[in-house]
Amino acid sequence: MKIHGLQKMTLLDFPGKVACTVFLGGCDLRCPFCHNSELISAAAPAIMESDELLDFLKKRQGLLDGVAFTGGEPLLRNDLPELFAEIKSLGYPIKLDTNGGHPERLQRMLEKQLVDYVAMDVKNSAEKYAVTVGLPEIDLAPFRESMALLKSGKTDYEFRTTVIAEYHDESSFRGIAELIRGAKKYFLQPFTDRDTVIERGLHAPDDTALKTYLEIVQPHVEKAEIRGA
Repeated sequence: MKIHGLQKMTLLDFPGKVACTVFLGGCDLRCPFCHNSELISAAAPAIMESDELLDFLKKRQGLLDGVAFTGGEPLLRNDLPELFAEIKSLGYPIKLDTNGGHPERLQRMLEKQLVDYVAMDVKNSAEKYAVTVGLPEIDLAPFRESMALLKSGKTDYEFRTTVIAEYHDESSFRGIAELIRGAKKYFLQPFTDRDTVIERGLHAPDDTALKTYLEIVQPHVEKAEIRGA
């Protein structure tokens, strides 16, 4: 498997762990605010193969205590379960970032106990989902199925939304609250601009708006916080 990026150490990407973050190319969404737009194509330049990643992890045993996978959309990789199994055999817990569009693949990973923590993006309310992911239309059924799967408690998880002033308003979070009702953890992450973002000129909402959005969602989930503000 081609690996498209590696952050060798992070205290932020895997809650409670000193981890590395592995970046995989290829995504089926086109979110205008994506920070990793260079990874949308699976043909993006790779920095290593999976055997090199495993060699790196063997050398870091005792120094790292987790591996986070992000993208792109990692679940597009057919050979991901095999790689995760090899990493688990080295004693590492694994965190998976996903857009939630592939519930059948997510379920297989959970059934095989290959994932210890899942962070699923919830892009917007149902009505605004397509435009927020950069597509003319979208079938939300797979995303709802992934949400239900995570809420069933098969592994630790969080839902999260990158909040953009141009794409979100109060109605967005009333809709998101309906989608994730009963969730264990939910985080609002204010957008930060980068050179790699697809759509230029986007902004984070102000603090007042963020707090209002948080208050809309809080009654519907066990824990909701603003992260990175």
